[in-house]
Amino acid sequence: MFVRLVVGPLSWPDGPDGITVRQLAGQNAAMPHITLNSDEPGIRGLLRYRPETGRPISELAEVLLRGPSELTRGERELIAAYVSALNECRYCTASHSATAAAQLPGGMALVEQVRAEADAAPVSAKLKALLAIAAAVQRSGRDVTAELVAQARASRATDLEIHDTVLIAAAFCMMNRYVDGLATIAPEDPAVYAAGAQRLISQGYLPPSAQGYLPPSAEPSGR
Repeated sequence: MFVRLVVGPLSWPDGPDGITVRQLAGQNAAMPHITLNSDEPGIRGLLRYRPETGRPISELAEVLLRGPSELTRGERELIAAYVSALNECRYCTASHSATAAAQLPGGMALVEQVRAEADAAPVSAKLKALLAIAAAVQRSGRDVTAELVAQARASRATDLEIHDTVLIAAAFCMMNRYVDGLATIAPEDPAVYAAGAQRLISQGYLPPSAQGYLPPSAEPSGR
Protein backbone atom coordinates (compact mmCIF):
# COMPACT_ATOMS: atom_id res chain seq x y z
CA MET A 1 0.00 0.00 0.00
CA PHE A 2 1.35 3.43 -0.94
CA VAL A 3 1.17 6.13 1.74
CA ARG A 4 1.75 9.77 0.95
CA LEU A 5 3.60 11.57 3.72
CA VAL A 6 2.44 15.06 4.62
CA VAL A 7 4.88 17.95 4.73
CA GLY A 8 5.92 19.12 8.19
CA PRO A 9 4.56 22.28 9.81
CA LEU A 10 4.60 25.32 7.53
CA SER A 11 6.32 28.41 8.82
CA TRP A 12 3.46 30.83 9.32
CA PRO A 13 3.11 32.29 12.85
CA ASP A 14 1.84 29.88 15.47
CA GLY A 15 1.58 29.63 19.22
CA PRO A 16 3.71 27.84 21.78
CA ASP A 17 4.10 24.11 21.25
CA GLY A 18 1.26 22.06 22.61
CA ILE A 19 -1.35 24.84 22.60
CA THR A 20 -4.40 24.00 20.54
CA VAL A 21 -6.49 26.28 18.37
CA ARG A 22 -9.29 26.28 20.94
CA GLN A 23 -6.88 27.26 23.74
CA LEU A 24 -5.38 30.02 21.61
CA ALA A 25 -8.69 31.51 20.60
CA GLY A 26 -10.70 30.90 23.76
CA GLN A 27 -12.72 27.90 24.88
CA ASN A 28 -15.96 29.26 23.43
CA ALA A 29 -14.54 30.16 20.01
CA ALA A 30 -16.28 28.94 16.90
CA MET A 31 -14.38 26.29 15.02
CA PRO A 32 -13.43 26.24 11.31
CA HIS A 33 -16.08 25.35 8.76
CA ILE A 34 -14.22 22.14 7.83
CA THR A 35 -12.42 19.53 9.92
CA LEU A 36 -8.70 20.24 9.66
CA ASN A 37 -5.93 17.76 10.40
CA SER A 38 -4.14 19.97 12.94
CA ASP A 39 -4.88 22.48 15.67
CA GLU A 40 -2.82 25.22 14.03
CA PRO A 41 -4.55 28.61 13.71
CA GLY A 42 -5.15 30.76 10.67
CA ILE A 43 -3.57 29.90 7.37
CA ARG A 44 -1.18 27.43 9.02
CA GLY A 45 -3.93 24.90 9.51
CA LEU A 46 -5.08 25.30 5.91
CA LEU A 47 -1.59 24.91 4.45
CA ARG A 48 -1.08 21.71 6.43
CA TYR A 49 -4.53 20.40 5.49
CA ARG A 50 -3.75 20.51 1.77
CA PRO A 51 0.02 20.59 1.20
CA GLU A 52 -0.42 20.28 -2.57
CA THR A 53 -1.72 23.87 -2.51
CA GLY A 54 -0.01 24.87 0.72
CA ARG A 55 3.50 24.58 -0.60
CA PRO A 56 3.06 26.84 -3.67
CA ILE A 57 1.25 29.40 -1.50
CA SER A 58 4.19 29.32 0.91
CA GLU A 59 6.67 29.59 -1.95
CA LEU A 60 4.84 32.64 -3.31
CA ALA A 61 4.90 34.29 0.13
CA GLU A 62 8.61 33.54 0.48
CA VAL A 63 9.43 35.18 -2.86
CA LEU A 64 7.14 38.18 -2.39
CA LEU A 65 7.98 38.98 1.22
CA ARG A 66 11.55 37.73 1.63
CA GLY A 67 13.07 37.30 -1.83
CA PRO A 68 15.29 39.80 -3.65
CA SER A 69 13.53 43.14 -3.97
CA GLU A 70 14.09 46.87 -4.04
CA LEU A 71 11.62 47.10 -1.13
CA THR A 72 12.79 46.02 2.31
CA ARG A 73 11.26 42.98 3.95
CA GLY A 74 9.66 45.24 6.52
CA GLU A 75 8.05 47.40 3.82
CA ARG A 76 6.67 44.35 2.04
CA GLU A 77 5.25 42.93 5.26
CA LEU A 78 3.71 46.36 5.91
CA ILE A 79 1.92 46.25 2.55
CA ALA A 80 0.64 42.75 3.41
CA ALA A 81 -0.56 43.92 6.83
CA TYR A 82 -2.21 47.03 5.34
CA VAL A 83 -4.17 45.07 2.74
CA SER A 84 -5.16 42.46 5.34
CA ALA A 85 -6.47 45.23 7.60
CA LEU A 86 -8.50 46.71 4.72
CA ASN A 87 -9.97 43.23 4.23
CA GLU A 88 -10.66 42.98 7.98
CA CYS A 89 -8.82 39.65 8.21
CA ARG A 90 -7.85 39.44 11.87
CA TYR A 91 -5.34 36.62 11.63
CA CYS A 92 -3.39 37.96 8.64
CA THR A 93 -3.50 41.53 9.93
CA ALA A 94 -2.11 40.53 13.31
CA SER A 95 0.54 38.15 12.00
CA HIS A 96 1.89 40.42 9.27
CA SER A 97 1.66 43.53 11.45
CA ALA A 98 3.87 41.80 14.00
CA THR A 99 6.32 40.68 11.31
CA ALA A 100 6.44 44.16 9.78
CA ALA A 101 6.88 45.82 13.17
CA ALA A 102 9.82 43.56 14.00
CA GLN A 103 11.60 44.67 10.81
CA LEU A 104 10.79 48.39 10.69
CA PRO A 105 12.51 51.11 12.75
CA GLY A 106 9.13 52.55 13.80
CA GLY A 107 7.91 49.23 15.17
CA MET A 108 4.27 48.54 15.89
CA ALA A 109 3.47 52.23 16.38
CA LEU A 110 4.35 52.86 12.74
CA VAL A 111 2.36 49.84 11.54
CA GLU A 112 -0.70 51.03 13.44
CA GLN A 113 -0.34 54.53 11.99
CA VAL A 114 -0.24 53.14 8.47
CA ARG A 115 -3.24 50.92 9.11
CA ALA A 116 -5.21 53.85 10.56
CA GLU A 117 -4.33 56.49 7.94
CA ALA A 118 -1.63 55.62 5.43
CA ASP A 119 -1.59 59.11 3.86
CA ALA A 120 -0.63 60.71 7.18
CA ALA A 121 1.81 58.04 8.38
CA PRO A 122 5.51 58.95 8.73
CA VAL A 123 6.71 56.86 5.78
CA SER A 124 8.40 57.91 2.53
CA ALA A 125 6.45 59.45 -0.32
CA LYS A 126 7.29 56.38 -2.39
CA LEU A 127 5.86 53.98 0.18
CA LYS A 128 2.73 56.12 0.54
CA ALA A 129 2.24 55.95 -3.23
CA LEU A 130 2.72 52.18 -3.22
CA LEU A 131 0.28 51.80 -0.32
CA ALA A 132 -2.27 53.78 -2.34
CA ILE A 133 -1.81 51.30 -5.19
CA ALA A 134 -2.20 48.40 -2.75
CA ALA A 135 -5.43 49.91 -1.42
CA ALA A 136 -6.72 50.27 -4.98
CA VAL A 137 -5.96 46.62 -5.70
CA GLN A 138 -7.86 45.66 -2.54
CA ARG A 139 -10.95 47.40 -3.90
CA SER A 140 -10.56 46.21 -7.51
CA GLY A 141 -7.66 45.71 -9.88
CA ARG A 142 -9.32 48.20 -12.21
CA ASP A 143 -9.01 50.87 -9.51
CA VAL A 144 -5.25 51.00 -10.13
CA THR A 145 -5.25 54.02 -12.44
CA ALA A 146 -2.55 55.50 -14.61
CA GLU A 147 -2.56 58.45 -12.21
CA LEU A 148 -1.72 56.25 -9.23
CA VAL A 149 1.11 54.63 -11.16
CA ALA A 150 2.39 58.04 -12.29
CA GLN A 151 2.38 59.26 -8.69
CA ALA A 152 4.39 56.21 -7.65
CA ARG A 153 6.90 56.78 -10.45
CA ALA A 154 7.16 60.47 -9.52
CA SER A 155 8.11 59.29 -6.03
CA ARG A 156 10.92 57.18 -7.55
CA ALA A 157 9.12 53.82 -7.42
CA THR A 158 10.48 51.40 -10.01
CA ASP A 159 8.41 49.17 -12.28
CA LEU A 160 9.51 46.17 -10.19
CA GLU A 161 8.32 47.83 -6.98
CA ILE A 162 4.98 48.68 -8.58
CA HIS A 163 4.65 45.12 -9.89
CA ASP A 164 5.48 43.57 -6.52
CA THR A 165 3.10 45.89 -4.68
CA VAL A 166 0.22 44.88 -6.95
CA LEU A 167 1.08 41.19 -6.61
CA ILE A 168 1.46 41.36 -2.81
CA ALA A 169 -1.90 43.12 -2.54
CA ALA A 170 -3.62 40.68 -4.89
CA ALA A 171 -2.06 37.64 -3.20
CA PHE A 172 -3.14 38.80 0.24
CA CYS A 173 -6.68 39.45 -0.91
CA MET A 174 -6.71 35.78 -1.89
CA MET A 175 -5.07 34.64 1.36
CA ASN A 176 -7.37 36.80 3.50
CA ARG A 177 -10.43 35.29 1.84
CA TYR A 178 -8.96 31.81 2.16
CA VAL A 179 -8.41 32.27 5.89
CA ASP A 180 -11.78 33.88 6.59
CA GLY A 181 -13.76 31.86 4.06
CA LEU A 182 -13.04 28.71 6.06
CA ALA A 183 -13.51 30.47 9.42
CA THR A 184 -10.04 29.70 10.74
CA ILE A 185 -9.16 30.69 14.26
CA ALA A 186 -7.30 33.93 15.05
CA PRO A 187 -5.60 33.88 18.47
CA GLU A 188 -6.30 36.93 20.62
CA ASP A 189 -2.95 37.14 22.43
CA PRO A 190 -0.53 39.58 20.68
CA ALA A 191 2.38 37.58 22.12
CA VAL A 192 1.46 34.68 19.84
CA TYR A 193 1.97 36.86 16.78
CA ALA A 194 5.15 38.45 18.15
CA ALA A 195 6.65 35.00 18.67
CA GLY A 196 5.51 33.90 15.22
CA ALA A 197 7.10 37.00 13.69
CA GLN A 198 10.49 36.08 15.13
CA ARG A 199 10.13 32.59 13.71
CA LEU A 200 9.27 33.94 10.26
CA ILE A 201 12.19 36.34 10.29
CA SER A 202 14.63 33.57 11.16
CA GLN A 203 13.13 30.67 9.19
CA GLY A 204 10.97 32.13 6.43
CA TYR A 205 7.70 30.91 4.96
CA LEU A 206 8.74 27.63 3.40
CA PRO A 207 8.09 24.24 5.00
CA PRO A 208 11.18 23.03 6.90
CA SER A 209 11.38 20.05 4.57
CA ALA A 210 9.48 18.62 1.64
CA GLN A 211 11.05 15.22 2.15
CA GLY A 212 8.57 12.40 1.77
CA TYR A 213 6.02 14.50 -0.11
CA LEU A 214 4.90 13.54 -3.58
CA PRO A 215 2.60 15.84 -5.58
CA PRO A 216 -0.52 14.13 -6.94
CA SER A 217 1.01 13.82 -10.42
CA ALA A 218 3.87 11.78 -8.97
CA GLU A 219 1.74 9.34 -7.01
CA PRO A 220 1.65 5.76 -8.26
CA SER A 221 -1.69 4.64 -9.62
CA GLY A 222 -3.73 2.13 -7.68
CA ARG A 223 -2.90 3.39 -4.20
